[in-house]
Amino acid sequence: MNRIKQVLGLVFLFLGLVSCVHSDRADAVAGKSEKLKVGVFNGNGASPVCVLETMEALKIDQGIEPKEVSAADILNGQLDQLDVLVFPGGSGSKEYNNLGQQAADIVKDFGQKEGKGLVGICAGGYLMASTPTYPNLDLLKTPHTRKFYDRGRGLISFHLNEAGKKIFYELKNTDSIHIQYYDGPIFDQAENSDLNVLGEVNSDIATHKGYPHDFTPGKPAFFTKDFGNGKIFVSVGHPEATAGMRWMVPRMARYVANKELVTYTKPLIRPEINNKEILFYSDTKKLEKRLFWKLMDKDPNVVAAAMDSLSDLRSRPSIRWSIGLLRHKDWNIRLKAAKYLLFTEYTAAIPDLEAAVNFEKEPSHKKELQKILNQLQGFIGQNTGNVDL
Repeated sequence: MNRIKQVLGLVFLFLGLVSCVHSDRADAVAGKSEKLKVGVFNGNGASPVCVLETMEALKIDQGIEPKEVSAADILNGQLDQLDVLVFPGGSGSKEYNNLGQQAADIVKDFGQKEGKGLVGICAGGYLMASTPTYPNLDLLKTPHTRKFYDRGRGLISFHLNEAGKKIFYELKNTDSIHIQYYDGPIFDQAENSDLNVLGEVNSDIATHKGYPHDFTPGKPAFFTKDFGNGKIFVSVGHPEATAGMRWMVPRMARYVANKELVTYTKPLIRPEINNKEILFYSDTKKLEKRLFWKLMDKDPNVVAAAMDSLSDLRSRPSIRWSIGLLRHKDWNIRLKAAKYLLFTEYTAAIPDLEAAVNFEKEPSHKKELQKILNQLQGFIGQNTGNVDL
């Protein structure tokens, strides 16, 4: 009898353990597991558009909880609740000015002493460099080139090395990759800089008359660096503003936080949709401006043609311009704008698209917009599994 009781006891113990494991897994699936807390600096100097687009890119990952963070928040101790802090595009010197010396020291301790992660995108890279005569956090011990810093904007080409392909595993078979760029930092990599370069620029970015050519090719496009107990990740371009590449931002956050790298659904990983370099020289910028004015033309055919041309240019602001076209009186323009926002994964426009659906009177039109809205909403929280490194 005692033997039977012992066996039954072991059985119930085993079932209890299985139940606990199942419960833990269920909690993880339901999103109850601890999320990665990522702050995005929104102080003066951080471009509101860059803050918005960085926040939206982080929302791709269901395991990340993003929030905007100000310099006042930093002084009030909110970094204690974060795992990663992202400095987005804008102006690095103005971001430093807004931080002030006290908050700047807290940011340094956040990475160096507390072992947290820091990510710099474009201006965030300027902010972290150690460039003489330029206000900075002096984290990288690597200067960026101040002369001809405003080299231009557009869709630039870069390639990943083997180290980069281990982090951005999905791009391992892609030789030339493209992301948006806007006067990002070009780093002079010193031999003692300790940068872990992940990819290098292919494009010769010199869009202004008199600017020297053949300087940017071979310069770092993405790199990481150990910073005391923490990690730094820098992108000279704007993956958060590049359709098909926005997923790189949550990947960067996971890497610096020493968290498991996860991959995302295929519609978000589309390097193939940007297959050529497009630099905005003077004539290209003038064309973009003319096309903007055509978006307000009375003829819907002119508006539609302008939208197509702006898309072909991969015009970054044209995505935001198309939001207003959701409220155009012509149905075909409203539909075209919705499809453009879906193609560019512009999840920040979800409230506008929701309003457009609610306002639409024709049932068939409402149904079509609702379908697009559902697809756009589906870009949020799209983890599919672990990256096989």
